[in-house]
Amino acid sequence: MTAPIHRKHAAPMRWDGVDVLAYKRDPASPFRDVTRQVLFDDPALASQLRYFEVAPGGHTTLERHEHAHAVIVAHGRGRCLVDGRIFELALHDLVRVPALAWHQFRAAPDAPLGFLCMVNAERDRPQLPTADELAGLTSVPAIAAFLRE
Repeated sequence: MTAPIHRKHAAPMRWDGVDVLAYKRDPASPFRDVTRQVLFDDPALASQLRYFEVAPGGHTTLERHEHAHAVIVAHGRGRCLVDGRIFELALHDLVRVPALAWHQFRAAPDAPLGFLCMVNAERDRPQLPTADELAGLTSVPAIAAFLRE
């Protein structure tokens, strides 16, 4: 199948021919109010470009992978936890998520957070923290507070 050359912007952060999908189907992966869109999935690129939108007060799953991510904030604002550090996020910020780094993205309470995410086309499945790993993360007060938000 040939990937489209052009996809017209149809509405704010929506594109013609791109479905708005559920973020995940796995109920064991806790998250709140997140959608995803696959913008490009072309084998010639060996990567996939996705757009995630987190509704105000929502968050992605706390997880890690063997693959890295490249993230660009495209809409709204929020915060993220990456590799033991918390960052404020604003429009056009760039975030590199290293392989095997625990990460989670959270929208501000009063604004959505939309971001473009580039990942390998062939990638591993997310790993959720074990009870011991979560205890280690939450032993840092700032991370514990971030995860409670």
